[in-house]
Amino acid sequence: MNANKKIIIVALSTLAIGLLLGWLIFGGSSSESKMDDEHQHTTEIAGETVWTCSMHPQIRQSEPGDCPICGMDLIPLEDDQDEVLDPMAVSMSPTAMQLADIRTATVGTMDPVKTVRLNGKVQEDERLVSSQSSHIPGRIERLNVNFTGEYVRRGQVIAYIYSPDLVTAQEELFEAQKIKDTQPQLFKSARAKLKNWKLSDGQIDKILESGTPSDEFPITADISGYVLSKNVNVGDYIKRGEPIYEIANLSRVWVLFDVYESDMPWINKGDQVRFTVQSLPGQTFESKISFLDPVINPKTRVAKARVEVPNKDNQLKPEMFASGTVEATLPKKSNNVIVPKTAVMWTGKRSVVYVKNTSGSGVSFMMRDVTLGPGLGDSFIVESGLEEGEEIAVNGTFSIDAAAQLVGKPSMMNPEGGPAMTGHNHGGMEMSASSSTSTPGKKAEVKSVSINQKAKDALKPLYEEYLNFKDALVADNLAEAQSAANELKAKLDAVNMSIFTGASHNAWMDHSSDLKNALQHVQHLKDIEAVRKAFQQVSEGMIDLTKAFNPLEKTLYVQFCPMADNNKGANWLSTEEEIRNPYFGEAMLTCGEVKSTIK
Repeated sequence: MNANKKIIIVALSTLAIGLLLGWLIFGGSSSESKMDDEHQHTTEIAGETVWTCSMHPQIRQSEPGDCPICGMDLIPLEDDQDEVLDPMAVSMSPTAMQLADIRTATVGTMDPVKTVRLNGKVQEDERLVSSQSSHIPGRIERLNVNFTGEYVRRGQVIAYIYSPDLVTAQEELFEAQKIKDTQPQLFKSARAKLKNWKLSDGQIDKILESGTPSDEFPITADISGYVLSKNVNVGDYIKRGEPIYEIANLSRVWVLFDVYESDMPWINKGDQVRFTVQSLPGQTFESKISFLDPVINPKTRVAKARVEVPNKDNQLKPEMFASGTVEATLPKKSNNVIVPKTAVMWTGKRSVVYVKNTSGSGVSFMMRDVTLGPGLGDSFIVESGLEEGEEIAVNGTFSIDAAAQLVGKPSMMNPEGGPAMTGHNHGGMEMSASSSTSTPGKKAEVKSVSINQKAKDALKPLYEEYLNFKDALVADNLAEAQSAANELKAKLDAVNMSIFTGASHNAWMDHSSDLKNALQHVQHLKDIEAVRKAFQQVSEGMIDLTKAFNPLEKTLYVQFCPMADNNKGANWLSTEEEIRNPYFGEAMLTCGEVKSTIK
């Protein structure tokens, strides 16, 4: 019995020791493994991938998908994207730059050369054109040159003329020859009379040898060239000095190029012109400008630049069209740099480029205002704002500017920066006044936006013209109403939108667009009822504009006529509480009530 107890005790002791050793060996490692697993899991969560849009970097999501703004596939956010390089700079990842096709180039200096394109025509050299006239009055007996374009040589007989005066002069010469010995002066006078008619000494000697007067007198060409026009026919009577032919020597021709007013500062006498002629493909001609018209043609508004060209083998024919270029070299300044036109964005008064900055944290772009000089074809001279060696975006600049606007950074239309106005509400972004969450058919509430005094002063002239518009309708005066509406539109167009920044810029664009649409066709309307219908839209626009900016220091009354617009009712603004109805005029002058006031 005692032996059995001892055996049981030893067995239990052995089992307990085995369990203890097993727990120490396996239980500790399991716990450690569990701790490692927990640590790894925690690290994975802490390093969770953040997904963003390459075009809208303000989007941050914990899982892949589509951008809620543009619908593009989201990409993993790189670590260096979270580092802000500059508060006003736009950071972009290499992937975003590739998707937006953004290319950059280093700014450099070069000799500013502007390529001016000219169009013109080949013309005969006026100095080599002459009129072949008759020096003797008479009748055309024969024409040896019968059509235009025929080539004649100098001294060639081109026509024969019968002249009674010449016959008489020859007979006088014969009589003077008989008394030559006693009256030599008379003979000289008769001979000189024939020479005045351009007869040569040899022709006069032949007449004396023949002893009989000639009925036909030959006319010879004074120059060699092509006949441009034939002015007479056989049998025509002509006077002394009357032209028979017009002959041009085309061994040298002119090319007259049209120079427009905008190109005149770049074209000077002596500039080299390279030109081609469509009928002579593959051939390029070069010559210098020998003359530039000092006066502009009042009808065509162009001046002529003359180029003289030797015309070998008569390749160039008058009236051929020519296309030429002039490389105009401008005076070089030490601080002038050249940039491609694709790198520059315009806002009317401002020109901006995006300068690239690269650091260990990544790539960013900073907007920079520049002052442009003359255009050089596909590039611009930058007078100030850039330095040689800086790197700028030359392609995809609008994509960079769009990204800047979305994140509220300085951009082309908003140089001071401001909150992003995307019209959606993703990730806590503000929604615009025209949000799609508003009830369909119900006008969205106009939000008040603060503006500076300069912007308020710019809006005040609008109310003056609007009130004139209203008063003209009250007086039933169609002409004055249209005139006031036209003035209101002009004052609206004259407002500089750059004075509205941030949220006020978007509000101004919305309200001014509505007013412009309402005023667009007022001056073309034929009756006062149509103008009153347009005035209703203008009034709603002015009321919204007043609620948004409230630029006036005095109280404005929003007045309402329930019978206007086919009993639907219509509002208008007035500076006086007394009702003067612009929708019916004298017919129902006091119909209406004050609906609200804007102080």
